Amino acid sequence: MPRLSAAHGASRLEPVLLAVTAAALTAGGLAWLVGATGLADLFWALGTLSAVVPAVGWVLVALRHGRAGVDLIAVLALGGTLAVHEYLAGALIALMLATGRTLESAAQRRASHDLRALLEHAPRFARRRTDAGVATVPLDEVAVGDLLVVGAGEVVPVDGRVETVTAVLDESVLTGEPLQVERPRGEKVRSGVVNAGGAFELRATATEQDSTYAGIVRLARQAGAESAPVVRLADRYAAWFLPLSLLVAGLAWLVSGSPVRAVAVLVVATPCPLLLAAPVAIVSGLSRASRLGVVIRDGGALENLGRARTLLLDKTGTLTRGRPRVLDVIAAPDVRPAEVLRQAASLDQYSPHVLAQAIVDTARERKLELSVPAGVTEEPGRGATGTVDGHQVSIGRFGPTDARPSWARAVDNRALLDGAAVAWLTVDGQPAGALLLRDPLRQDAPRTLRHLRAAGIERLLMLTGDRAAPAHEVAALLELDDVRAELSPAGKVAAVRAERERAVTVMVGDGVNDAPALAAADIGVAMGARGSTASSEAADIVLTTDRVDRLADAVAIAQRARRIAVQSALGGMLMSLAAMGAAAFGLLPPAAGALLQEGIDVAVILNALRALRVDQAARPALTPATETLIHRFAAEHDDLQDVLESVRDAADRLSDNPGPQALAAVRDTHRLLTERLLPHEYAEEHQLYPALAPALGGPEATATMSRAHTEIERLSRRIATHLQLAHDGGLAPGQLDDLRSCLYGLNTALRLHFTQEEENYFSLAP
Repeated sequence: MPRLSAAHGASRLEPVLLAVTAAALTAGGLAWLVGATGLADLFWALGTLSAVVPAVGWVLVALRHGRAGVDLIAVLALGGTLAVHEYLAGALIALMLATGRTLESAAQRRASHDLRALLEHAPRFARRRTDAGVATVPLDEVAVGDLLVVGAGEVVPVDGRVETVTAVLDESVLTGEPLQVERPRGEKVRSGVVNAGGAFELRATATEQDSTYAGIVRLARQAGAESAPVVRLADRYAAWFLPLSLLVAGLAWLVSGSPVRAVAVLVVATPCPLLLAAPVAIVSGLSRASRLGVVIRDGGALENLGRARTLLLDKTGTLTRGRPRVLDVIAAPDVRPAEVLRQAASLDQYSPHVLAQAIVDTARERKLELSVPAGVTEEPGRGATGTVDGHQVSIGRFGPTDARPSWARAVDNRALLDGAAVAWLTVDGQPAGALLLRDPLRQDAPRTLRHLRAAGIERLLMLTGDRAAPAHEVAALLELDDVRAELSPAGKVAAVRAERERAVTVMVGDGVNDAPALAAADIGVAMGARGSTASSEAADIVLTTDRVDRLADAVAIAQRARRIAVQSALGGMLMSLAAMGAAAFGLLPPAAGALLQEGIDVAVILNALRALRVDQAARPALTPATETLIHRFAAEHDDLQDVLESVRDAADRLSDNPGPQALAAVRDTHRLLTERLLPHEYAEEHQLYPALAPALGGPEATATMSRAHTEIERLSRRIATHLQLAHDGGLAPGQLDDLRSCLYGLNTALRLHFTQEEENYFSLAP
């Protein structure tokens, strides 16, 4: 398996050899048909000779690495046919050898594990402040103690310490976390991060070579250099097939006294099932995986993936979506949550901040009509301010001296419990609401990990640069075996190396900070759809679609391809052993043995091509109509998030002040339930679930989800009954606790139900 430190380019020799041997065999066949046997032998001998030289080179390379593989038997057979003048047999063996090597070369053609992307991201120059002003200098001229200027959007060139205003940084290139962080004056900053705020001054504390980003590049190089090469499946079987073949050939010659018998044994012993069947199965597996958006660099990576027992996963962008989403909208007592989101998104339309983009995306998903803001200004680290619909609006953080209303304490508690960031909205100087944002779990992550365990992955671990609290929460939800949080790139590499001591290990990541760990693992898997180019370059497998469940598909394909390769190789070798016995007793001359070997090849190749077929057990087969329904209801889930927020908001209002305003909020919520939510649930029950039933094995597969629909409808009816019992704008004695319980219960049931549908059903559609 090629690694970062030793990339293999596409070889030009194998296709040329295949063309030469095929042409020699064909020309010799035509000459033999017209009676020119001498010319036929010449063509066949030339074809044999053309394969001997490169085959000897391959054998010498293998021997230098301490291996004696399948090519050694081929070299002995080629030399033997020339020695006893069995040129047709030699030409056939040469063609087999060239075909097998060409297949392997095709499987490795994409290999390019270099550090180009890492180096492209690294800055080449820095702006150094001196008494004479600011001058641009090459990065290698920066010395410890130099005062540098880092402009907005620029990459921090070297490790240093903030010298002026608070720096707002995007550290995702190092930590993988999408949220921006603030580094106040005097705090250390690592090279490679991006300045997401205004310009600031940096006091260099390290040179270019001693800085963090240069260390990541070195780690990736070292990890790639230390990775052991994969031993081909064919070579593993050749370890015992080679000495056995030589023993049988030697005994045949010794007992009979005829070297022709020994050559005949070597001809039928030529491990074409190994040279052809295993590569065909592996290449078929590569082809099958590529159709699903899984690009596997070479056959060695596919073979290794089929033997993997430990899986290490980065969190952000791998198990989570890698982009913050609005988790909840909380409104002040006299404001509606939808209005809080609308005003915040209207102002944030002009902000490049990652949280601002998440707020705008959520508002558009909920089809809210946004206003055009005026006079928008943004202060790094605090947020944006502007005029929306004639009101002075700001969105961002509360300052340490800003007055907080009593309801704000509940928001802070929610943010702490949910591990969420908070964006506060103020209108005309008064707090109007808050938005909780968090990087959510991928819908397909739980199903993927279940399938991986079913496929034989025994150990699942998370390696992340994120804080321990959110990391452990995700690990608990996914039932991971272990979690390592707050890791640097070097820490991830150390964890990968430790796991490699126990079993064949897969590392999955998407950021530049994951590149060294991907290179250090037995198999590195990059989330290439949105991940960094550096992680893709350092990986053996790249998922070109933004779906982690393709990893489970890749493991299933790898295991199946490897199993078929083993079946084909072993079956072919057993047939070859029988033919070797016949040749040892003089029943098979070399040419006839070569033709028989061709028949064995056809049989094992046909079996190996089974790896191209789809394994229906790996993923339920959905009709296009069913996929359309899944996409429709998934979009409706996004659109109904404001209804869920309204249920929670109504319950909170009843808890704070169970008066007429709270009851009005409950009535509005019931209207939303009746007009939007319950029709959605009814349509799911009568359209989506019947469409899914055939693919999932029958209606029983959706029975528990149908029971959830029943409970949601029951709670909605109970809320309606409470509203009917309410009189004179107030609740009757004894109603408050039950109505509040119904609202909180409905909120919990809906969120759980939505999550279950998204995980179990919506994740099935591509």
